[in-house]
Amino acid sequence: MLGQAVRRFATSAVRSSHYAEGPGKNLPFSVENRWHLLAKMVLFLGSGFAFPFLVVRHHLLKK
Repeated sequence: MLGQAVRRFATSAVRSSHYAEGPGKNLPFSVENRWHLLAKMVLFLGSGFAFPFLVVRHHLLKK
């Protein structure tokens, strides 16, 4: 009984959602401009990659 109510609610919630469909529409950033996306990804991923090297450099230069 409870399972049927949950299933009914889940299917009605999916049907009542009014979100755009398609590739890239459910992302929190735009994928329309590929150069803007490239710059964002380079900054995000590059900062994560460079962080350990910067920390080691800082500790080596510290006296």
